[in-house]
Amino acid sequence: MAKRNFKDLSEREILALAIFLEEEDGRVYGDFADGLRDTYPATAKMFEDMQAEESGHRQALFDLYRQKFGEHIPLLRRQDVKGFIEHRPQWLVRPLGLRDARKQAEVMELETRRFYERAITRTTDASIRKLLGDLAEAERQHYAKAESLEEQHLTPDARGTEEKAGRRLFMLQFIQPGLAGLMDGSVSTLAPIFAAALATQSSWDAFRVGLAASLGAGISMAFAEALSDDGSLTGRGRPVVRGLVTGVMTAAGGIGHTLPFLIHNFHVALVAAMIVVVVELAIISFVRHRYMDMPLVSSTVQVAVGGGLVFAVGILIGSS
Repeated sequence: MAKRNFKDLSEREILALAIFLEEEDGRVYGDFADGLRDTYPATAKMFEDMQAEESGHRQALFDLYRQKFGEHIPLLRRQDVKGFIEHRPQWLVRPLGLRDARKQAEVMELETRRFYERAITRTTDASIRKLLGDLAEAERQHYAKAESLEEQHLTPDARGTEEKAGRRLFMLQFIQPGLAGLMDGSVSTLAPIFAAALATQSSWDAFRVGLAASLGAGISMAFAEALSDDGSLTGRGRPVVRGLVTGVMTAAGGIGHTLPFLIHNFHVALVAAMIVVVVELAIISFVRHRYMDMPLVSSTVQVAVGGGLVFAVGILIGSS
């Protein structure tokens, strides 16, 4: 079933979705409280209070819904509407890290607040607009609470590595789509480029195949990213910008190890291209470590294994 566009939702459906969001957020906060109770009891108590507030918000929404539209509430969930992030179930992880809980709580509250702010513009009923405005302000206060955990509980070393709000938005809007594009372009084009190079033993033929593969992948990834999320609720920015970032980085990732094949001497070009591949994979590993909180060793191993497998496929096919 196709997802609904937010702009097409009626006031009844907006309230139904808000009820679901408050119920889901409350349950997540309950799981956060359960996971942190033994290690951070004060923080667990804060999440319990936030869960109670979400329950109050849900009840207020439910009362207003019954008053306006009756008893039946249509099933409309986060995953049924375009623009919402698909969250990893971090709340089920044990042991649960304070930093992980705080970061996910911030993202959830930001997303829900943006939902209320946008929902206000889609409603005309005064009582609905007032309740949505009050809930948007409450979510803003929750967001501030989640941020305050950093000052209260994180060590100086951990605090120094934490991303601030502006950096998080920059990561969502540029780093994540750019990294996805760079990884796709650098890795997915390895097989066709090196297969063509070894099969033809021609630098010019390998260059043409690499250029075509890089530009084709860039166009494909640009459309895929631009159409995946309109950014209105997630804060991920304009889809055209994200698509452009992803497409450019995808093409750049493939062209990087394609350019050495402009060297006339085939064997020199092949060695140079391999060196560029190593540099590209190292850059990807570092960016994942720097911006995605991935341990450097794990990031390096994952990228090396993935790139190595694709590279091996190209070598085997090109040599056969």
